[in-house]
Amino acid sequence: MGVCCLLHLFLLLVPSPCLLSSQETLEVSQWTPRRLAHGTLSQLSKVSTMRHCINCCIQLFPEDTHKQQVACQGGPHHSHQACPTCKGENKILFRVDSKQMNLLAVLKVRTESNENWGWFLRFRKGKQCSLVFGLIIMTLVMASYILSGAHQELLISSPFHYGGFPSNPSLMDSENPGDVKEHHYQPSVNNISYVKDYPSIKLIIDSIAARIEFTTRQLPDLQDLKRQELHMFSVIPSKFLPNSKSPCWYEEFSGRNNTDPYLTNSYVLYSKRFRSTFDTLRKAFWGHLSHVRGKHFRLRCLPYFYIIGQPKCGTTDLYDRLRLHPEVKFSAIKEPHWWTRKRFGIVRLRDGLRDRYPVEDYLDLFDLAAHQIHQGLQAASAEQPSKMNKIIIGEASASTMWDNNAWTFFYDNSTDGEPPFLTQDFIHAFQPEAKLIVMLRDPVERLYSDYLYFASSNKSADDFHEKVTEALQLFENCMLDYSLRACVYNNTLNNAMPVRLQVGLYAVYLLDWLTVFTKEQFLILRLEDHASNVKYTMHRVFQFLNLGPLSEKQEALMTKSPASNTRRPEDRSLGPMWPVTQRILRDFYGPFNTRLAQVLDDEAFAWKTT
Repeated sequence: MGVCCLLHLFLLLVPSPCLLSSQETLEVSQWTPRRLAHGTLSQLSKVSTMRHCINCCIQLFPEDTHKQQVACQGGPHHSHQACPTCKGENKILFRVDSKQMNLLAVLKVRTESNENWGWFLRFRKGKQCSLVFGLIIMTLVMASYILSGAHQELLISSPFHYGGFPSNPSLMDSENPGDVKEHHYQPSVNNISYVKDYPSIKLIIDSIAARIEFTTRQLPDLQDLKRQELHMFSVIPSKFLPNSKSPCWYEEFSGRNNTDPYLTNSYVLYSKRFRSTFDTLRKAFWGHLSHVRGKHFRLRCLPYFYIIGQPKCGTTDLYDRLRLHPEVKFSAIKEPHWWTRKRFGIVRLRDGLRDRYPVEDYLDLFDLAAHQIHQGLQAASAEQPSKMNKIIIGEASASTMWDNNAWTFFYDNSTDGEPPFLTQDFIHAFQPEAKLIVMLRDPVERLYSDYLYFASSNKSADDFHEKVTEALQLFENCMLDYSLRACVYNNTLNNAMPVRLQVGLYAVYLLDWLTVFTKEQFLILRLEDHASNVKYTMHRVFQFLNLGPLSEKQEALMTKSPASNTRRPEDRSLGPMWPVTQRILRDFYGPFNTRLAQVLDDEAFAWKTT
């Protein structure tokens, strides 16, 4: 609105045709309705308020033979002047303050009177240019603020009225325990309309809650899994070495001594940041081959345990501490995302599908750990062939528990929109004894942390609230036609929601994982507990993985090191979400948290008080 006012003022300052000197000419050729803007009409109407007016002869046809120049009559007395060429035909007498003009006409007005420019011409030419230039700059600056959404920076008052009330959520957790502490903020301004909108949003949440039904999924047959992943089942054996805790086996290597074993690895081809990692693998590769009867064999391994989720729940911190244990070795890349994305050719889903990463590329990531296990097996074979190698391999892709977005591109035999195969089906087919670690946090705070981490611009509590509202509406629309599971795994819906609302539906994912793995194979942790007592959490992990004890020095290094991947300072400065947004999300996640607490027999996972 401010820009329009400035433009209007600018048009008023531009000299009109009748204020021009006799040497100046205003020519407008072949005007059309589209080219004649509102500003031009406003300008002409303003001219009529001056003491000079114009009587113009308007030619109705644009032929060159009929283009005329008609003088404007100035002075207190006006007289009509006929067009000498047209001789009164096909023309109208146009008085700009009242009469209608033909917009298809050709207008050429020349002034005869020797009038002054008015007050505008009293400025020197330099001052005129400075004034116009200043108005243009002001217009551009204000337009840039409006388009960027920085309304608070404008000097023009907003038509929306903001009211403030205290914002004091109990916790503002980051992904990691270093941020799990109480924040004290001054009361912030908030759009009071958000509070007024709560009843309508509550209706949406109630509609979703009324349709929640936790049903048991139908498990696929093993033969169906093999038909989907023929190559994977041809590479990974059904049995592993008996004297290795990690699932390992020896595989013949047919390459020559000068062959680059990682030449075609997709992780190297599609990501420059992994190239240095594979340079290290190349240097160690040839020294860790086993030679039997003129053939070369390499040890291949899968993870002994998986940290499967969830994102922004402290998985990075758990990974960084756990890798300090001498018996634990992780993949060369912290989050390969192979089971959920790379094996389908997904790097970023919005970029489309690429070539699928074969399982060999995934196994390459465990080569350094396999080298150490191989050395241990070789040393033990001479003395104690049956001695168990204690090294275990881990993998920490936080997408493993929840991300099945690729199924719609590859599996077409779905039932009522539900995926026929999930990630856990394939992991269980190869590793029915796998150990699984899950780190969770209050899904309300998880979503806000996720938003702050992944949003690229214009991050604010207002923006978060609007995105939450939009996501809830989209989720409800899906629930009106499909089952809960179908909506949770709906790729189109997940991509359309502006915030990852579905990631916090822990109960849905866990129940699906429990259809193939037993409850004893899971260790479910809470970020809130990990933040308050890191040492206790790590001892639980050691016990779950059957790891040996640490020295006091090793334990101190592991438990007293600062938290990893904490919230960025610029995100901290944004403060907490609005209390009304927090209330909305607690209402939405409430039924899912209640079900999770029932499954785990632990009310702490209801997050009723955080």
